[in-house]
Amino acid sequence: MGTKPTLHEVAAAAGVSLASASRALTGRSASPEMVRKVRTAAKRIGYLPDATARSLRLGGHRQVVFAVDDIGNPNYVQMLRAIEAELGETTRISVSSTGRRPDQTVELVRMLSMGAGDGLIISPLRVTPALRQAIADTVVPVVVIGTLHSDLGIDNVFVDSSVAVGMVVDHLVEIGRTHIAVINGPGNTNPGAARRAGFTAAVERHALHRADALQITAGDFTVGAGVEAAERLLAATLDDGIPVDAIVCANDLIAIGAISAARRRGLRVPEDLAVTGIDDTELAALYSPPLTSVSLQSERRGRIAARMLSERFADPSRPPRRETVEATLVIRASTIGEAA
Repeated sequence: MGTKPTLHEVAAAAGVSLASASRALTGRSASPEMVRKVRTAAKRIGYLPDATARSLRLGGHRQVVFAVDDIGNPNYVQMLRAIEAELGETTRISVSSTGRRPDQTVELVRMLSMGAGDGLIISPLRVTPALRQAIADTVVPVVVIGTLHSDLGIDNVFVDSSVAVGMVVDHLVEIGRTHIAVINGPGNTNPGAARRAGFTAAVERHALHRADALQITAGDFTVGAGVEAAERLLAATLDDGIPVDAIVCANDLIAIGAISAARRRGLRVPEDLAVTGIDDTELAALYSPPLTSVSLQSERRGRIAARMLSERFADPSRPPRRETVEATLVIRASTIGEAA
């Protein structure tokens, strides 16, 4: 590892003056074209903004931002714990909950290049073209937890949640369930699209008939959205005279909502209706009945992301790394009763 590139070298690589390079990297009085040109050059040569002044203000600590759509989701809380443990006492971590608005996420990434922080770990539900471009342009280290095109050249840790859906469908078929529905999250999110694809593939693999494989979309990945979607599902299937005997839910929160809706209709879980989740959060083990769920290894993904960021701080010029984490099925009483 050689000497870290300087602002003078960025200016030379971009073919602009030192003052222009400085303005472009701090967002002061620079045209969008100039900003793009300078940040592209900075990224190409591995330049990082000088964090010395910020570090002094923070008592020698780096400032890292962890950005998610909804910090209330226990999946992200598990990630945050692992990130904090891995980065240790030399790093201050701030959490940004963008409220599921891609434009806010884009603005956050742009602010980091203007000196708002030293690094970013981000787990977005939606990766829009604008967000991809903002991530590609930023000059601070970024690690993405979740689906990302490999051609961006960004450190990335990924789990295939379509495989997770396949695991739970396989389990439900194995225990004799024949009328299997899925309550998915919004289809315009990365996890929603992946889980839809996973369910479709599993239905084809097991040759389930159309009437025995229903897909319902919840408005969000929350308990309330799960209740509402399950009520729609159960009303429709009971009216048709072909009640479902299993529901695959896009995450644990939706699953808890689905169980609540089932109980309102007098259905027993799992005797009348098996219910599964995804994420295997702490809630899954503590709920009654304990929830069969697929662990997407949130803590492990957080730990790997933190290590990637640390490695990028140490060597800004190293090649980007992409690591895949395997999902695991955890079987509990919501599908097999007290035998769990």
